[in-house]
Amino acid sequence: MPTGCRCLHLVCLLCILGAPVKPARADDCSSHCDLAHGCCAPDGSCRCDPGWEGLHCERCVRMPGCQHGTCHQPWQCICHSGWAGKFCDKDEHICTTQSPCRNGGQCVYDGGGKYHCVCPPGFHGRDCERKAGPCEQAGSPCRNGGQCQDDQGFALNFTCRCLAGFVGARCEVNVDDCLMRPCANGATCLDGINRFSCLCPEGFAGRFCTINLDDCASRPCQRGARCRDRVHDFDCLCPSGYGGKTCELVLPVPDPATIADIPPGPTSAVVVPATGPVPHSGGAGLLRISVKEVVRRQEARLGESSLVAVVLFGAVTAALVLSTVLLTLRAWRRGVCPPGPCCYPAPHYAPARQDQECQVSMLSAGLPLPPDLPPEPGKTTAL
Repeated sequence: MPTGCRCLHLVCLLCILGAPVKPARADDCSSHCDLAHGCCAPDGSCRCDPGWEGLHCERCVRMPGCQHGTCHQPWQCICHSGWAGKFCDKDEHICTTQSPCRNGGQCVYDGGGKYHCVCPPGFHGRDCERKAGPCEQAGSPCRNGGQCQDDQGFALNFTCRCLAGFVGARCEVNVDDCLMRPCANGATCLDGINRFSCLCPEGFAGRFCTINLDDCASRPCQRGARCRDRVHDFDCLCPSGYGGKTCELVLPVPDPATIADIPPGPTSAVVVPATGPVPHSGGAGLLRISVKEVVRRQEARLGESSLVAVVLFGAVTAALVLSTVLLTLRAWRRGVCPPGPCCYPAPHYAPARQDQECQVSMLSAGLPLPPDLPPEPGKTTAL
């Protein structure tokens, strides 16, 4: 459909919809607007078709990026004289106006705005900008992807610009990324190229093995016991009457009479019939349980026996000490008592001897002496 017809259809459509249409004057739009590349709008302006621009839609739109060119149809790039290339950015007189070749290089035009340089001995590069310096003479001396630098060949010596993770004059040393010991909790550090990895032990995870895995996440404790997480392990705080790693064992109520008959010895296991279905149990309904309560009562019984033995030993020791004191006192009395009024005289039918035992009077001071033993004058009676 011609562009003019499209504009007329647009005006008719606006009239049908009830939009106010201002009639365009012939001298304002139709006489100036290129109706082949646009149409007159209701306000009297000229609306251009895609690819055309200008006040009256008289210019075509060039290809984006076109520098030294023009167009006859939209999106074209027709180069001006002396320019070439897809975007008309290549100077056809580049070798004659300003030669890009350096260090005495000869410019040769190849057509289409392209050229090349013939470099003198000792120079190379697109524009002969590089000299055959230390890097070229050494033949790529940098290792592990390092870049050789010699100021485009004009430096006396070359230097290597190393990639991350390598050091040395020629980037030959791989940096030990495990030198600072980044891995925790005894993990093994594996060195890489500018990186490291941690081989975590069981129970830990994360980049640095700092995350302690929750061993209680699977809820291993039974009987409603509380789980306490540890390093690659867990503890179950069992309620009263239950035991085992996961509180799967039913502890019996100990009988005092039965416990009294159990001889002291190493801790053993007691097998009792189960009172109900217990997970993880097998056999003929028997359970193996520990006898911590039995051991505790045995220890209490041993404590009472030790106390009785200590009391008896003390009593025997006291009796022996008392007997020793009495015997010592008696022996002392024998040795120091002289013959005289302190001792009773021997019977009349037996002669008196010096070594005769003295009979110590046990009478009190208030009792009278026997009538047949009058006190001698000038002497006192030893009581």
